[in-house]
Amino acid sequence: MLQIPVPAAQQDSGIDNPTTTREPEDVEKAAGQGHVLGVDADKLGVFHRLVRKAITAGPVEERGVLPVPLEERTSTKYSSYFSIWACININLLPITFGLLGSSTFGLGLRDCSLVILFFCLLTAVIPVYLGTLGPKTGLRQMIQARYSFGRYLVSIPVILNLATLTGFCVVICVVGGQCLSAVTGGTLSPDVGIVIIGLLAMAVSFCGYFFLHSYEKLAWVPAIIAIVIVTGCGGSHLSKQVPAEPATAASVLSFGGAIASYMIPYATLSSDFTTYLNPKFPSWRLFLYGYAGLVVPPVLLMTLGAAIGGAISNVPEWQAGYDSTAVGGVLASMASRAGGFGEFLVVALAFTMLGNIAATMYSITLNFQILVPQLVRVPRYIFSIVVTAIVIPVSIRAAGDFFANLENFIAVIGYWSAAFSSALITEHVVFRRCRYDTYDPEIWNTASRLPLGVAALCACVLSFSLVIPSMAQVWFTGPIAQTAGDIGFELAFVLTAVFYIPLRILEKKLSGR
Repeated sequence: MLQIPVPAAQQDSGIDNPTTTREPEDVEKAAGQGHVLGVDADKLGVFHRLVRKAITAGPVEERGVLPVPLEERTSTKYSSYFSIWACININLLPITFGLLGSSTFGLGLRDCSLVILFFCLLTAVIPVYLGTLGPKTGLRQMIQARYSFGRYLVSIPVILNLATLTGFCVVICVVGGQCLSAVTGGTLSPDVGIVIIGLLAMAVSFCGYFFLHSYEKLAWVPAIIAIVIVTGCGGSHLSKQVPAEPATAASVLSFGGAIASYMIPYATLSSDFTTYLNPKFPSWRLFLYGYAGLVVPPVLLMTLGAAIGGAISNVPEWQAGYDSTAVGGVLASMASRAGGFGEFLVVALAFTMLGNIAATMYSITLNFQILVPQLVRVPRYIFSIVVTAIVIPVSIRAAGDFFANLENFIAVIGYWSAAFSSALITEHVVFRRCRYDTYDPEIWNTASRLPLGVAALCACVLSFSLVIPSMAQVWFTGPIAQTAGDIGFELAFVLTAVFYIPLRILEKKLSGR
């Protein structure tokens, strides 16, 4: 059996195995040989003692990006691959994206529904498939990327990923904060609501893998109940759709690109949620679990969002709520028929956002350690605090012009994440022939034994020679997009694979890796 080299900061800590009894001296060792962020434990005083008590008393994961050895991949809760995707998506975020179809791209409800169904079915394959590599390799998603992009050049997609995931956290905080503000009639400002959502998400992501899975396994149930009841309260107005112009190729593909920008970025974190699963479980069954969790909720909730967006201007109360606090205001108006219970439901809907943002924050904490390798010695949970300190003020700033900022944000994330995931899949399928044993966990941090990464990076960059002319955004429309519509993410995925194959062959020939 391969023995994975573990830094002294995390040897024999026992904190990643939920069945291990953790003594205080083990926790001291796990916290970095008595150091946190390079500061002597004795100098941290009360803070350090509180952290030690939290780790000892609860399931706080500290492993970070270190590969999970085979003997620790023992979890048989395979349905968690369904529940975590379901919880990530059963909330207000897909409803918000669905609103874009009718409010921004001018599509009717039928056309929105067809675009949502087709593009969700198509793009969900990418992140779900990459997630099935987690149990077989024990590698986090962006560590897997080192086996294509190399030890150092992987920092470029990691930076892009950090920006993308942080952007999603901002969107989630804003929507959740607006809901909390709407239910109080503005007594509670959206800024305070953002702070509440951010702090609660930090608490879940702080604990790590096992607590996250336990939370996500249960949290989607009350979320779906609240959404169904609120929809029932306002459902009589959903038929009041504003007449829409006939769909064009440009509007369909542009909205499809927005859907892809919602779905494909999950490919940068999907294996983060499966690395502790037992690898003996058939990958195709695990794929089906994940595919159901990542397709069914977004299709239904994005379609609901499109229906709400198409009816807003014909329902004065909804329009007033939308003008006040955007999505939160509309939902508060829909639930108003239920009186005080409706207000409770809107609060519950705001807290459904925790399922998504907590999982996203968890992956961000791992990406920090990949970006700066020396940070592998810093306990993973510290970065939950760091990212929360970043997300909350940015969210407060972005809330001022939310939908404009949302549209600008999703404009580019689908392109780069499609190119990135194409390189990973091509490496796995073409060059490693779907053999998981080719991912040697002993070399995960050894630059001289990993690929150079030049082929992967160049393939992604070269694909943008056609992606840029094929982009259709508010701030730029390329010449190809003017005729065919936005086909940027499709070209990014296909062209990266086409360029990667010859470039990787050349790289292997020159470097021997």
